[in-house]
Amino acid sequence: MFFNRILIILSITLFATNAFAGTPRSIGKYKNWESFVAETDKGKICFAQTVPTKRAPSSIERGKSKLFVTFRPSENIKNEVSLTSGHDYKTSTVTASSGKKRYSFFSQKNFAWLLDDQEEKNFIKLMKRATNLIIKARTTKGAETTDHYSMMGFTKAYNAAQKSCR
Repeated sequence: MFFNRILIILSITLFATNAFAGTPRSIGKYKNWESFVAETDKGKICFAQTVPTKRAPSSIERGKSKLFVTFRPSENIKNEVSLTSGHDYKTSTVTASSGKKRYSFFSQKNFAWLLDDQEEKNFIKLMKRATNLIIKARTTKGAETTDHYSMMGFTKAYNAAQKSCR
């Protein structure tokens, strides 16, 4: 399972540089979330994504932050939760929380993922119920970053992405 995740990480990294650099097509905007479809040499990829409503601290220079749920049917991948905070992560420092629930992510460079399918299922359930989600992470230099995400529109964006990749 761990080695499968490593392969997925490498695929996502390649996907992020190749497919996202191409032209994903928006299939709908739902409040703070948007759904996309992209065609790659490995097949169709569908995802729902959002950007933070608030980022801190402003003193740290970083790229864009995004939260994703991805479906890649040709690779038998569904409900893959990933995120980037716009900087390379210090190892094992990425957490997401809403209310009393807290999830730890594993990271590689500037992306982070949940550890397994069950964690992803539970996290998606949380995302469907929550109004807000807070992502805390540390840069490679140890500075803490915090991104606040609105979950308004998540369920519709998630359903649209899932339906497009059936």
